[in-house]
Amino acid sequence: MTRSLTILGATGSIGRSTADVVLAHQDEFRVEAVVGGRNALALAEVARRLGAKFAALAEEGENEALAQALSGTGIESGAGQTAVFEAVERDADVVLAAISGTAGLAPTHAALKPGRRIALANKESLVCAGNAFMADARRLGVTIMPVDSEHNALDHALAAGLNRDVEKAVITASGGPFRTWSRERIAKANAREASAHPVWSMGSKINIDSATLMNKGLELIEAHHLFGLEAERLDVLVHPEAVVHGLVQWKDGAVTAGLALPDMKVPIANALRNEGRLKMDLPRLDLASIGRLSFDRPDEGRFPCLSLAIAALRAGGALPTILNAANEIAVEAYMADMIEFYDISDIVESVCSTFSGRRIPAPATVVEALAIDQEARKTARRLLPGHAKAARL
Repeated sequence: MTRSLTILGATGSIGRSTADVVLAHQDEFRVEAVVGGRNALALAEVARRLGAKFAALAEEGENEALAQALSGTGIESGAGQTAVFEAVERDADVVLAAISGTAGLAPTHAALKPGRRIALANKESLVCAGNAFMADARRLGVTIMPVDSEHNALDHALAAGLNRDVEKAVITASGGPFRTWSRERIAKANAREASAHPVWSMGSKINIDSATLMNKGLELIEAHHLFGLEAERLDVLVHPEAVVHGLVQWKDGAVTAGLALPDMKVPIANALRNEGRLKMDLPRLDLASIGRLSFDRPDEGRFPCLSLAIAALRAGGALPTILNAANEIAVEAYMADMIEFYDISDIVESVCSTFSGRRIPAPATVVEALAIDQEARKTARRLLPGHAKAARL
């Protein structure tokens, strides 16, 4: 049976991989809508390739450019937040939610409709508003399928038993571009070096988060909400081959692991599947050719962002929301060459410390989460001048 699909974040790396999966199974999917950021030509190309009925850009000023790019196709279009939410509201069986950053939180939450499946790639839905998001998903009977390779692997592994029998659920990290670098060398690294991920092709912000290992900390917070596992039962291992994406240690000593070559089309296909798996014409995992799989503990001394994220998860309340907001501001400043690498963790730690004494409860709604996010961002921005490179001269 053909299922209707809407893709939020259609022009990003996840969206492009999703298009490849859909085009390989055109008899199983009908694309209702595609949503992009501000690139009208890129979104129009995706909409044409997939035969979408509606295309929306978040950037309101690009309305005319998008309409011109789609002229003669019969594809409806719009721009601005109203258009984005129109895309979300259109009938769809499955919504692939891959708008990056906090900008994706409200549209992803709005996509929660009775009986729908959400293929979730937007971290902020769980990091910033996990309690509220998952409660609403349960209330509405929405199926949440994780798209991250790590959570997808855990989803497979956890199917082998009961949550109460889990001793530890572990996600893996490639280690990023600085896995073997000294702290002194990392301290001098620029954003171009930090963005050079050794395994995955992702957006610049996610690449920086991978270099700091903040990405793994955020994924632990996501895993907590997705699978109902406490911080004490979640862990990270560095695994540079990026073949084992997640594993579960059971109380009887058995271990169940999810393995695959590092290709996002694998978890996307799993998240989009119905009763049976989608056949994908991808290279197969050949362990004999790989020969060796290695694992190490993460060095939280060289990568303090991981420790900060774990601390926020354990503390609970609004601290994960605050952590994420401060990190977005700090990474943005680092990418603009305003601050140095370890200023990212310093700023995040300072912002979290500023709020920790107030013991703000976990946001009960997305509106509350966004309000806390904005307050934390303002605090982070106030700290930037003290960390700016110019201030050190």
